[in-house]
Amino acid sequence: MKLKGLIAATHTPFDSDGALNLDIVEKQANHLLINKITAVFINGTTGECHSLTFEERLQLARRWMKATKGTDLKVVVHIGSNCIADSCALAAEAEKLGVYAIATMAPSYFKPIALDDLINWCAKIASAAPSTPFYFYDIPILTGVCFSMPEFLKRAPEKIPNLVGIKFTNSDLMSYQLCLRACNWKFDIPYGTDEWLLAALSLGGKGGVGSSYNFAAPLYHRLINSFLAGDLEKAQTEQFRSVELIKLLSSYGYLTASKAVMGMLGINVGAPRLPIRSLTSEQIKQLRTDLEQLGFFNWIK
Repeated sequence: MKLKGLIAATHTPFDSDGALNLDIVEKQANHLLINKITAVFINGTTGECHSLTFEERLQLARRWMKATKGTDLKVVVHIGSNCIADSCALAAEAEKLGVYAIATMAPSYFKPIALDDLINWCAKIASAAPSTPFYFYDIPILTGVCFSMPEFLKRAPEKIPNLVGIKFTNSDLMSYQLCLRACNWKFDIPYGTDEWLLAALSLGGKGGVGSSYNFAAPLYHRLINSFLAGDLEKAQTEQFRSVELIKLLSSYGYLTASKAVMGMLGINVGAPRLPIRSLTSEQIKQLRTDLEQLGFFNWIK
């Protein structure tokens, strides 16, 4: 199995009081289907995973499976937590739901001090859902856990028989190439940094998992199609538009700005939870103006 094309790392929708707003999930799913997204990665970084309770994460998984039933939209559930018991329980529930795959990032408080410790952590979690494909989610900039991913793929399969790959959110493109080619291209290595998607494609990548695919999918479809057609200059133009967009959103605080953009598109996923600050109404108004001046709303047509 390999995830191809654009995989949206979805936002968790909250209401004005900060509670889960599960009714929005169907709107998110329909929007992504219209925009030809192939899969969703829920309860991850964009989904504010560590700001959610166990029960909230389970409710989201159930609702996404309901919302995507009968569609081609695959559901990958991130079940990583600083509590391994919670991760194992979420993995087991995800398998019962029949999700496409599960993934876990490394624990970020009590960190593994050696690669074997990380592998044992993943093996324990993956064993709770033995019939479900398992991805490790490598995002060292946030977890603070940085080990060799090529070495992980070399050693982990012995203990994790359902390991299918790595969600690679890492700037080390040398390691990315080694992971892609490990065991004769056996593993799935979807790339996790939207503003470098073209680089990943040029190295052999087939799919990307990202937050901006929620609201700028047409831009990235043009990027991919131009690359596949051999029009590198056009692909580069689209990639630079992505860079400009992400730079702008980051100037406001990327996650809170990206949720505001979803609201501008008619999908009110609410504001993020603390400690991430919300945008004021004036900031949202200015963000819209900045997006218009950038050309964003034309880019996504």
